Amino acid sequence: MDTSRLLRTSGAVLAAAALLVSCSKPAGPDGDAVASPAQHGPDARPESDKATKPLDPLPTAVPAALRPYYDQKLSWHSCGPKGFQCATLRAPLDYAKPSRATDLKLAVSRKKATGPGKRIGSLMVDPGGPGASAINYLQQYAPEPAAVKARYDMVAMDPRGVARSEPVRCLTNKQMDGYTQVDQTPDDKAEQTKLTTAYKKFADGCRSRSGKVLGHVSTVEAARDMDIFRAVLGDRKLTYVGASYGTFLGATYAGLYPSRVGRLVLDGAMDPSLTSRQLNEDQTAGFNTAFTSFAADCIKKRDCPLGTKSTADAGKQLSAFFRRLDARPVATGESRKLTESLATSGVIAAMYDQTAWPLLREYLTKAKKGDGSGLLALSDSYYERDPDGSYANQMFANPAVNCLDLPPAFSSTAQVEAALPAFRKASPVFGENFAWAPLNCAYWPAKATGEAHRIEAKGAAPILVIGTTRDPATPYPWARGLASQLSSGRLLTYDGDGHTAYGRGSDCVDTAVNTYLLEGTPPAKNKRCS
Repeated sequence: MDTSRLLRTSGAVLAAAALLVSCSKPAGPDGDAVASPAQHGPDARPESDKATKPLDPLPTAVPAALRPYYDQKLSWHSCGPKGFQCATLRAPLDYAKPSRATDLKLAVSRKKATGPGKRIGSLMVDPGGPGASAINYLQQYAPEPAAVKARYDMVAMDPRGVARSEPVRCLTNKQMDGYTQVDQTPDDKAEQTKLTTAYKKFADGCRSRSGKVLGHVSTVEAARDMDIFRAVLGDRKLTYVGASYGTFLGATYAGLYPSRVGRLVLDGAMDPSLTSRQLNEDQTAGFNTAFTSFAADCIKKRDCPLGTKSTADAGKQLSAFFRRLDARPVATGESRKLTESLATSGVIAAMYDQTAWPLLREYLTKAKKGDGSGLLALSDSYYERDPDGSYANQMFANPAVNCLDLPPAFSSTAQVEAALPAFRKASPVFGENFAWAPLNCAYWPAKATGEAHRIEAKGAAPILVIGTTRDPATPYPWARGLASQLSSGRLLTYDGDGHTAYGRGSDCVDTAVNTYLLEGTPPAKNKRCS
């Protein structure tokens, strides 16, 4: 895992993985987590840190310098699948110093309401990341359910620095292949030096290729872009469904513009009051929870590649497998071999959704027999590497946003070493990997402009926050934390596995969300679904 807090919807992960598997190679993402109930329990973390400052709302009146952006007209044209349209939205690079000479060109897309029924307005979607393409998500997955798309124009905008919107670039495809194979669990000082050198080269590549935007891809700036898009679409208030990191983006919008909040759904929520260190340690425990669920299912089967004794023993066997790969990578049928780092990324990718567990069992079995092609495919899905060897920009945009939003979790290898016991306790299998990952921000060329904060959004309409109890990427306590901070937060709990809940098979969740979007009525307080 080469970067921290890569959060994406499980649907996007699995769809990409399935596509790549059919092409002999896969594609998928990364996330956060909740502590193992056996170790900490879902109530271990305080609902929010009262010491953190709240996010202050912006003035309700649009400043004169920004009025031209709010008054712009979009030129729509057909694009993508049938019925979709695309356009380009202008936004200031620097909201403090807007200038046409430095404007950003942001890609937006829509599909108009299909009917029947009266059109309600626009429904903006974002799948997370940071760095995932909202337009790709809209055009591939988001036009459902039918009842919602019938009443809303479905719309999306690739955030600044992402995909079609002034994308951050850092490395060539060949360089990225090398970067993904760097040992992320260094055993000695020499390996530590190799890892930090890789992080520095990555950062240098971002500086040289994307210097213009690196200091202006924060979540606050992306949320301000959303408000311009809302106004240009002609909507008085924002209706929005955000998943994973998309919940942080949506909550930030609510904090900045509480009076413009319409119907907001924040699924797989993040807690903005946590520091980078807290987020990464929680994420570590979260993936441990997910792996424990996978292992509990696996050991019931005769062909489980991690044995049939216990979940603890399965974890030991997976760790031993990773160590063997560290010493001797296995063949994959192509020039790249399956290294420890690539195998770890492949396993992590499969933690997003329990429907991927059979695939993971199969690929682990093959890898232990000397065929690493399956796990390599899952790793490629995690890194968004296409079969032709090209990479999408998500792995570049992700640290660009994360390292700008929060000060780094660690600033030196010594600090990581001191934190290793806590990370190993959170996850004996993934702890070391997750501890070293956030060190990349220590070398980032743009200084962090954000800090941990509460989001209260006082005066906002009811905001629906969804948390899944065994979510590996966004731990359930994060949803509780965000819902408790929001003055109008309404928590919906899904008792289940996997990342996010809406549209993943729970009629209870889907009915609650659809009723809220179509009728404006949020579910009852503390509603639970299973």
